[in-house]
Amino acid sequence: MSDEQTDAAGERAPADASPTRIRLDLAYDGTAFNGWSAQPGQRTVQGVLEQALATLFRRTGTAPRLTVAGRTDSGVHARGQVAHLDVQPDALEEVTRPRRGDPASGRATDPAGVLLRRLTGILGAHDADVVVHAATIAPDGFDARFSAVWRRYEYRVADASATRDPLARAHTVWHPAPLEVAAMDRAAGSLLGLGDFAAFCRPREGATTIRTLQAFTWRREADGVLVAALQADAFCHSMVRALVGACVAVGQGKLGVDEPLALMRAGERTSAFRVMPAKGLVLTEVGYPDDAELAARARQTRARRELHADGVVG
Repeated sequence: MSDEQTDAAGERAPADASPTRIRLDLAYDGTAFNGWSAQPGQRTVQGVLEQALATLFRRTGTAPRLTVAGRTDSGVHARGQVAHLDVQPDALEEVTRPRRGDPASGRATDPAGVLLRRLTGILGAHDADVVVHAATIAPDGFDARFSAVWRRYEYRVADASATRDPLARAHTVWHPAPLEVAAMDRAAGSLLGLGDFAAFCRPREGATTIRTLQAFTWRREADGVLVAALQADAFCHSMVRALVGACVAVGQGKLGVDEPLALMRAGERTSAFRVMPAKGLVLTEVGYPDDAELAARARQTRARRELHADGVVG
């Protein structure tokens, strides 16, 4: 093999050229997954995707690894997850080269689109519980995890006033008593801003629990289902489900509207409310700055995480 390879645009590129970073936008039903992170002997989202990538790149000697915007726990779903992978230009050219009878896969058109189509074929085009919606060549400085400026989640609770739809049972938690949504919304609003959320995070040695909660609201849908919408710069382990649990306790009358804030200020894990089940939680979207600010944001976030030895899980 020569010391140069043909890149995805049909031009000659050095074999040691910088990797091409590809952004993946994906969604998954977390029911049958043991979370995002690859684990030996466990079916995980990362594991399934990386196995598919290894199959696609098997002839190149490459096994791409994924970096994700936010690691989700077992049973948590995602509608707007983001990840990236780095591949050498020659490996990308190899897996996206035209195939006989596949004129749409020309290397000069859209290599990331070809990769998406072939990856989907491996994952299963129909009835798959993880779907990659888009694959694009990432702009300079993009990092799926460290460039992100916020993550959004939703949590669904069907209380005694809601219509209980059996078709939604995999992503909605059923609650046997009526809940007071106005009180829950007031309690949620009291927690906004920069603060220490240790009372709502599962402790991890050396990890900071300081976060900026940018939005937290409750609404009742037309079918009566209660939906919590949360946005933060990042969420620590179990933070969303704990925040939701505190508000559900308020809605039941087990906690006063002001008590979640008081618990937060106490700064210690508490048994005053229960952490809600994973299945009601969906990662809906990840936000990034303008392309020109991606690299600076990644440097800033990485430096802050290293300073705090942070174990953040979006």
